[in-house]
Amino acid sequence: MTALRIAILTHSTNPRGGVAHCLALAEALCALGHEAVVHAPDPAGRGFFRNAACTTVSVAAEPVKGATVDLVRARINDYLRHFSTPAACDFDVFHAHDGIGGNALATLKRRRLIPGFVRTVHHVDSFSDPLLAEWQDRSIREATRLLCVSRTWADWIRDDLGAEADIVGNGVDLSVFRSEPTEADAAVRERWGLGQGPVILSVGGFEERKNALGIIEAIARLRARYSQAQLVVAGGVSLLDHATYRARCRSALAAAGLTVGRGAAVIETGPVPQAVLPALYRVADALAFPSWKEGFGLCVLEAMACGTPAIVSRRPPFTEYLAATDALFVDPADPDAIAAAMAEALATDTRARLRAAGQVRVVAHSWRACAERNLNTYAACARTRQEPMHA
Repeated sequence: MTALRIAILTHSTNPRGGVAHCLALAEALCALGHEAVVHAPDPAGRGFFRNAACTTVSVAAEPVKGATVDLVRARINDYLRHFSTPAACDFDVFHAHDGIGGNALATLKRRRLIPGFVRTVHHVDSFSDPLLAEWQDRSIREATRLLCVSRTWADWIRDDLGAEADIVGNGVDLSVFRSEPTEADAAVRERWGLGQGPVILSVGGFEERKNALGIIEAIARLRARYSQAQLVVAGGVSLLDHATYRARCRSALAAAGLTVGRGAAVIETGPVPQAVLPALYRVADALAFPSWKEGFGLCVLEAMACGTPAIVSRRPPFTEYLAATDALFVDPADPDAIAAAMAEALATDTRARLRAAGQVRVVAHSWRACAERNLNTYAACARTRQEPMHA
């Protein structure tokens, strides 16, 4: 294949799963001889959450105060200003990973500044605001070609939109996420005041689709048996407004007598730099990830690569890429089951079994393979890039 120049658009520079996917995908594409450039609106001007072995572009963006719809509109317009000239659009392939980039590219396509674009659908949100829902729908319907990271969402696109999407999956960088302890592990324990534990890690912040309330109820039950148990809630920075759900979580924590702070029963870390994240996985006794809705659940692979048992929902997409013996599967609606899985993850034989299974599973998920699957779609898009998606 001739070397391609690929513009990859994501919604922010913050450490979210979709952004991590874009950076790792671009790095793998570059390693295969292509030029992949990751773009994101960057109102803070700090750049991406980690250094990358690919070119990145911080798109000029002004801070926005107000409702989510105002923020999304502003970010779409940030992209439209950035790609307003033919010179800025000098790429062979344009690839959006969310509704913000997808809407900007759909408008650029209508303005004939670009011939078409690829859209990866990581997951589909349920928006009460009709304009947000319309933007999300448009970013998918007007794409030239569609990709998904799991069969779950490819099936949704087929059933709801009558369109086909190729499945590209996800990967994990085994040079970064490793099970061997380092001196960073002790530093992580000190930084957040982690004691004898057990330590349960949740990734994604206090968000509804991450099932934060279910995890809070489960850790309260676990502490009845292990009084020193701690819950670490990592990440959580988001473009969406989760204030109402966060307030419910705060009330649940208070009702359960769970304090929040360094060294407390619950530690909220905020965004975690990638240099620190592997150590955080390693010091945790289990990853609690009983989500209601996921595109894939990239942090599950990362935890497994670091030797940490994962607790996941007994539903797709987890049941797609994990065998029954790879993780502890639970009903996300059952806090007792989540708590029981937390306790089971502490058993020596269970930990050894899940650690071994996880090390085998992660080898099957490389970013190179993910990049090669993307390239197959890029090639098809280049051949038929004037054709709209047929819905």
